[in-house]
Amino acid sequence: MKKRMFLMLAVVLAFVAIVGGFKYFQIRGAMAQQGSFQPPPEAVTTVVAKQEPWDSTTNAIGTVVAVNGVTVSADLPGLVEQITFQSGQRVNKGDVLARLDTKQERAQLRAAEAQRGLKRVELRRAQEMLPQGVIPQSTHDQVSAEYQQAEAGVGEIRASIERKTIRAPFAGTLGIRQIDLGQYLGGGAPIVSLQALQPVYVDFSVPQQEVGRLRAGATVQVTSDAIGGSETGKISAVDAVIDESTRNARVRASFDNRSLKLRPGMFVEAQLAKGASTTVITLPTSAISYAPFGDSVFVVEDVKGPDGKTFRGVRQQFVKLGGSRGDQVAVTTGVKAGEEIVSSGVFKLRPGAAVVVNNTVRPGNDPNAKPEDS
Repeated sequence: MKKRMFLMLAVVLAFVAIVGGFKYFQIRGAMAQQGSFQPPPEAVTTVVAKQEPWDSTTNAIGTVVAVNGVTVSADLPGLVEQITFQSGQRVNKGDVLARLDTKQERAQLRAAEAQRGLKRVELRRAQEMLPQGVIPQSTHDQVSAEYQQAEAGVGEIRASIERKTIRAPFAGTLGIRQIDLGQYLGGGAPIVSLQALQPVYVDFSVPQQEVGRLRAGATVQVTSDAIGGSETGKISAVDAVIDESTRNARVRASFDNRSLKLRPGMFVEAQLAKGASTTVITLPTSAISYAPFGDSVFVVEDVKGPDGKTFRGVRQQFVKLGGSRGDQVAVTTGVKAGEEIVSSGVFKLRPGAAVVVNNTVRPGNDPNAKPEDS
């Protein structure tokens, strides 16, 4: 009985050993096969890195400001009697824009002029009687003072009448009319906007480390979708104070604005040269893999696989970027001229991945790109 039990136990152990050994070699073969597995290559486009001249520039966001810009308003209250301008009209300095009703002031003026005439006669009589000793000097002085007071009263009323004639304080372009005939205006009520559009200023801010490179007279170029191109001007002033909250300095540039496309309040992109041109590696912006831990590119080269065979793969290379222009970005360090760089498809790559290059359709690489939907 015991022999039979030992025999059965031996048979079971032998069976387990055979099955275990079979599974061991099966799993080992699968692991070896998985270790040598190479995923299919990814289709990418590439570009050969090359050095190009690069103008060192600073970009900033600016706002157009009128050299002279005000909202013309009523100086004194009154009814609008006459409007002599049209919305959008160009005017010269001193042109009449509107007149307020002055009937009451003119009546007061006639009364004041009559009073002044009476005081003038009294003064003439006093001047004739003073040498004869008919009146004392004090009487003459009092009559003279009353005449001067009457003269001042006439001047005051005339000034009030003149102030009810609203004139353009400087030459410029009017905005939209804000008054109507017969409307009552209070003191300071707006009438129309007046902006001098030739020339205009563009105000923008630059970091404090760039202030030392700026100088009056340097060329500034601004672009905007609204003007459909660019305008060129010159730096006229750099603020003497750095903003404590942003550590930026305010810069003002002057533009002739002959096209009248730059309007006060308009948003523009300003670009100004910082110095001499330098030589850098230029790549399409689509070639850069942006990440919080650093920007990188993928270099296409021969890679040796686990099986010892060589294939076309990629190596991740971290880079330092400079400025950008159009479709291009400047690479200051990390890439050498002549290296083949992946220009599209970087999002699906990992270090050592196999690739197949297909440059039938490439991403844009134009330094002066102007996309229609920009």
